[in-house]
Amino acid sequence: MKVARFSTPGDDPRFGIVDDGENGSDQELIVVAGDPMFAGYHPTGERVPLASVKLLAPVIPRSKVVCVGLNYAEHRQDMANVDAPDNPLIFLKPNTAVVGPGDTIQIPPVEGRITHEGELVIVIGRIAKQVKAENWADYVFGYTVGNDVSARDQMFADGQWARAKGYDTFAPIGPWIETELDPTNLEIQTYVDGEPRRHGNTRDLLHKIPELIAYISDVWTMLPGDIIMTGTPSGLGGFVDGQVIDIDIEGIGRLSNPARNRDGVPRP
Repeated sequence: MKVARFSTPGDDPRFGIVDDGENGSDQELIVVAGDPMFAGYHPTGERVPLASVKLLAPVIPRSKVVCVGLNYAEHRQDMANVDAPDNPLIFLKPNTAVVGPGDTIQIPPVEGRITHEGELVIVIGRIAKQVKAENWADYVFGYTVGNDVSARDQMFADGQWARAKGYDTFAPIGPWIETELDPTNLEIQTYVDGEPRRHGNTRDLLHKIPELIAYISDVWTMLPGDIIMTGTPSGLGGFVDGQVIDIDIEGIGRLSNPARNRDGVPRP
């Protein structure tokens, strides 16, 4: 089931279930009352064409965005100048970094590369504290697509990642949450202006989802709506003003975001 958060002119954000129609044509949203994460699935009887709405970030994390670094072996080779621990390398983005599909990634006026990192995102559905790995699935509401945008050169200059990865708009997610998905063998592909840049499969995650949920929930209490970005595969990650970043994950869909210089000033 694909759960979307959307808006129409003059209305507050609402939630709907994506109905693909016959052969994936004429997609519609079956509007539901309230947030299904908390209120369940109660159709209002209203249906709206998917093409007529603005899709929003499918969830706004109540407290945090947890990210996992260097969680694919080939990406560790890309980042050979960063020491990778044996345990999951976790860090935080603020929830103010979250934007939705079609929203603009605002490139700050800093030197160096701005990179994309297409990732499978776990959406937590209930309070998770010191979860046992074997119980991981009880705490997952679903999955979406994410982009862990990074100011790569700032990561190295600062010696830590909070600023480089925490700018506003540096955590696009969407287009919706898929609640019925086996996350263990999904193709992930990232494009910039249609050019393939990163490719991988979730079967190659070094730290699998049960381990991640157990490890992270031992450090931080996860609240409903919090998300975990599970890591990016290897590939060329840079993008600049005017380009469009597309991330496809098998079984979920495509997240697409244009990039613009925040100050509107062209940079080399």
